[in-house]
Amino acid sequence: MKKLVYILLLILLASCKSKQPSIAEVKKNESVEVTTHFEKINLKEVNNQKLTKAYNLGKRLLETCNTSRFKVFSKEEATDKVIQNTTVEKITKTCQKILMRNGKFIDLNLIDVTQDNETEDLFFRYKIEYEKKYFERELYITINSEGKVSEMKTKELPKKPM
Repeated sequence: MKKLVYILLLILLASCKSKQPSIAEVKKNESVEVTTHFEKINLKEVNNQKLTKAYNLGKRLLETCNTSRFKVFSKEEATDKVIQNTTVEKITKTCQKILMRNGKFIDLNLIDVTQDNETEDLFFRYKIEYEKKYFERELYITINSEGKVSEMKTKELPKKPM
């Protein structure tokens, strides 16, 4: 009986031996330096033409909700994809939602500019000021390396808990 207990203890002790970590686990736990190709840019370093272009086109798009008149983007201002997506029907539908929730458009305030170092695209993020202050919205405008708007979108920010 004693021999059986000793054998079981020996087996238990052998099974509890710590194992050597595999090479995959060691590599997984090593700190890997992550390089991102997105970089926030100081506003003074941004090309003034692109800065004013983004502001003017964003303001023109949002003022459509106040005036109900939309001047279509030209091929020099925007890419074909943006021109196709900014139809009067889509803008009217979006404006109805925005006017109901936010009221009339007042102005844009630039928050930050981010650059994609691989494609040289600039991402502008604006805070949109509306008549009603209940819901916050942001406007995102992307200007590609050719100087054309390649993306425009608005996003309602989630409410912050009090």
